Amino acid sequence: MKRNTVAFILSSALFTIAIVGTTASAQEFPSRPIDLIVNFGPGGGADGMGRTVARLLSPIVNVPVPASNVAGAAGNTGLTKVAGSEADGYTIGTMTGLTVSSWASGMGSLTPDDFSYLAIVQSSPSMLYVPKDSQFKSYQDLLDYTKANPGEVRVATAGLGTLDDLTVKFLGTKGHEMKNVPYAKPAERYISPLGGHTEVLYEEPGDVVQFLESGQMRPLVVFSENRHARFPDVPTSFEFGHEISFPNWRGVVTASKVPADRTQKLNEAMAKVVAHPDWKEYCAVKFSCIEPSTPNEAHVFVKQQFDDLSKFMKQFGITK
Repeated sequence: MKRNTVAFILSSALFTIAIVGTTASAQEFPSRPIDLIVNFGPGGGADGMGRTVARLLSPIVNVPVPASNVAGAAGNTGLTKVAGSEADGYTIGTMTGLTVSSWASGMGSLTPDDFSYLAIVQSSPSMLYVPKDSQFKSYQDLLDYTKANPGEVRVATAGLGTLDDLTVKFLGTKGHEMKNVPYAKPAERYISPLGGHTEVLYEEPGDVVQFLESGQMRPLVVFSENRHARFPDVPTSFEFGHEISFPNWRGVVTASKVPADRTQKLNEAMAKVVAHPDWKEYCAVKFSCIEPSTPNEAHVFVKQQFDDLSKFMKQFGITK
């Protein structure tokens, strides 16, 4: 057999193998572990959500889904890693409204279009809490004190540029200036008022439910137009003329450059996660259950929130 003929046969065989291998690879996705990056530290709401998703997702996709915490910069450090990952769908991550708020405040270079949205799985309004023996017996007490003593009250928050920070700054524009004390570690933030390191905590009720049920903390106000079903005696900020309501939500994303067929498989898997009884029980305990949305609806929602937050910050002179 001539050398050219042999070369042609080998070349054709290798080409066929490459096609078969590529097709098999596409059909088998996922065929190895999927890394889930939690963009906040251990012990917080994003961590609990991410690890619950990882546990329920793994048997659905039939591969391990290890979760790791990559915290920092209001959640941007972890999401930067997700956005810059290989375009293969093997890296996913948690996203929260806190991080989108930081983009609107000018932190980092990420945008809503840098991601493909697999699911938004939680949403909850936030509240202000004080220790049970706090001098502030009501939201009005806090407002009166901060009016007379600007900058004296310390508020524990998730970081600069977050929804927490935005709310504190908004109250400052209304004559109730308080000092933002950011905490990178959620667990430290939660207990800071109990240890006397701050006077007030800004957080969602589901993340501090243990302190509420034990009576160690009391909610003063919910930043919402409507009262919280679980805490009907807690007044809303709207009742005091403070019309600010940006619930913190959490979702799961991957890089925008991941092929559509892979993001579709991941989205279908996430739909099964949120339909699972264990997930329904988890979000109920956290007071954060929501109706599922499509990836496109989620993308539109995040872009709209980014735009709304940007306008809100400019309106109140928080950003230029």
